[in-house]
Amino acid sequence: MTNLSSIPGIAQSSLELLEAAGFSDLESLAKAGLDELAQELIRANTMLQITDFAPARNSVAGWIAAARGLTGMVQDAEGQVTMPVNHEIMPQVARMLANAPFAIPLPAKVLVEQHLSVGDIPPAIFLNRYSGDLEVRVEDRVPMAKTLRPAPQSGHVRIAENSGTRMEIDASRIKSTDVLAGAAPRSVIADTGPKDDRVALIRGPRVGTNLGRDPQSRRFIRGVLHSHPLSLGIGAVVTLLLAFLLPMAVISAGLLLLSDQMPLSFTWVPKWLLVFPLGLPVVGFAWLIWGISGSCRICGQKLFVPRMCLKNSKAHHIRWLGHIIPTAAHLLLFRWFRCIYCGTPVRLQK
Repeated sequence: MTNLSSIPGIAQSSLELLEAAGFSDLESLAKAGLDELAQELIRANTMLQITDFAPARNSVAGWIAAARGLTGMVQDAEGQVTMPVNHEIMPQVARMLANAPFAIPLPAKVLVEQHLSVGDIPPAIFLNRYSGDLEVRVEDRVPMAKTLRPAPQSGHVRIAENSGTRMEIDASRIKSTDVLAGAAPRSVIADTGPKDDRVALIRGPRVGTNLGRDPQSRRFIRGVLHSHPLSLGIGAVVTLLLAFLLPMAVISAGLLLLSDQMPLSFTWVPKWLLVFPLGLPVVGFAWLIWGISGSCRICGQKLFVPRMCLKNSKAHHIRWLGHIIPTAAHLLLFRWFRCIYCGTPVRLQK
């Protein structure tokens, strides 16, 4: 399937809105009808508030035409409209979601052993907004009854067999434990072991962590707990320092060199600018220790190392600054972030 980003002139917010409406590739967009798609985008933007205004009808028509041109689909595909439907109302899907309410993260060790990248993992589908047919199989696994091994037959000893008749029990002679013991029954307290508490803490923060915070704001801490939050925080600090010191060291070195060669024209250059070139190797060495080791808890990708690849649409991004600096700043300010590559929210605070 071809990515929607290949459509010329389409904005990032429009890509997120199309994915929220159930159109994640060019093939599904090329089969969509103009009126139906425009209404779906308006409905999705009303619920999710991705953009200030829903895309205009002319823009939607241009996207569909571009998708058909890139996929080679003929113009009469207008009649073959495949709009997303809500499959969660199906009883089979409801049973499947009830049996498996959580998604288990794929360990990074498995990705390394199988030589897999993030792009090799197929994207998940939204069952409430999925286009096309969906086959759901739910198995009711019943434990098999234990079969008794046949008793060994011996020539000297004959094993007695169970007879079908049982002695009747006289219920009038049965007394309760309260009458015999004379004490109040003890209440049974469910034993929640430390392992269950640890798993719950990894999946979500404590109740008091987000007390009084708006769930829709950035201050609301969310995501999976990182295994090394202190090391990741130091890596973010070192990365931001390196991003600041690198251009300052180049500019300071150039000004100091000009003041040395032409002292009459550059008398205004202070000597303390030498701090930036001298501090750059120290911060660079610290980045080699903590910056390179900072990785995502879910996919295992390096967060503070530049890499030319497709980034997740939910990752923190600022024009002209890229993804690394906004991710490090968001991590330090709000104690959680979204992975640049898999988009999973990861938190540093319990």
